[in-house]
Amino acid sequence: MIPLKNSGKLPPTVQIDSLSHWYGKGITRKQVLYSVSMRIEPGEVVLLTGPSGCGKTTLLTLIGALRTVERGRLSVLGHELNGAGRRTRQMLRQNIGMIFQGHNLLRCLTSEQNVQMGSDLLKGLSYRARRDHAREWLRAVGLEDQMNKLPHDLSGGQKQRVAIARALSARPKLLLADEPTSALDSFTGREIVSLLKRLAIEQDCSVLMVTHDPRILDVADRLIKMEDGKLQPVIE
Repeated sequence: MIPLKNSGKLPPTVQIDSLSHWYGKGITRKQVLYSVSMRIEPGEVVLLTGPSGCGKTTLLTLIGALRTVERGRLSVLGHELNGAGRRTRQMLRQNIGMIFQGHNLLRCLTSEQNVQMGSDLLKGLSYRARRDHAREWLRAVGLEDQMNKLPHDLSGGQKQRVAIARALSARPKLLLADEPTSALDSFTGREIVSLLKRLAIEQDCSVLMVTHDPRILDVADRLIKMEDGKLQPVIE
């Protein structure tokens, strides 16, 4: 895990200044983010809304160190990503939990084994402790009776809950979630978002969640709207 730079007060989990991004090259080059600036504090839950294709997922993948920063400043957990090497980005990703619309579970592993992949990032724990930790998170997302099932035996909503448990089991300091409730019914979706809120409070874990779900907007500390690659003011 990368240690945080701490001078008595925790720095912002995410600090973005004039971040721009493009796809393609030459005449097909298209700008998708325009001078985005924002910050997220430790323990803060931020919801990012906006129409499909406006750049929300691109922003998430840049913050998650999955793409190379092209222009602007992007600091995550005290580390500048513009110009960062592959090793720094890989180490940083160990501190970030990611939940994307595609669950990305390993098909040959059970629910418990998939979640334990997150627990395996925790240092100083025995195999049994990591296994028990994985089981605790599966219980937390309501899958205590699905631990030994392979992904092809699970419904879409169950797979999403396994993916959520896997992300949380690594005790991240930053959680990035792209439509985490899209495959869940209203009751389960509300439970999951409440669980993320609790994680933020108990572990000073910042949460940035992309969502179109109006049922969970009240859980957020702050709401940010994106349109055409730009952040828009939200009128209360």
